[in-house]
Amino acid sequence: MITLEQAKQLRPGDILYHTHEVNADGAPQRWRVNGKVKLWKRSPDKVKVPIKHGLYTYDYLTEQYLDRVSLTEEEVTNG
Repeated sequence: MITLEQAKQLRPGDILYHTHEVNADGAPQRWRVNGKVKLWKRSPDKVKVPIKHGLYTYDYLTEQYLDRVSLTEEEVTNG
């Protein structure tokens, strides 16, 4: 799982590993940061990260779901 501060430091091209969803081979799904992280000055506890998986799957990672991704694959497989 990543923290709010780690999410704020993400840059386009960074890879995130899903903690619950796996590929057909059993490896954790890889999601790539696909754009600039959205931050709010009036709400510093909010974050919105655009992410992409595969060719056509796009989504946003918000502060509510930071516990569903990890920065390293080892953290997901061992944790």
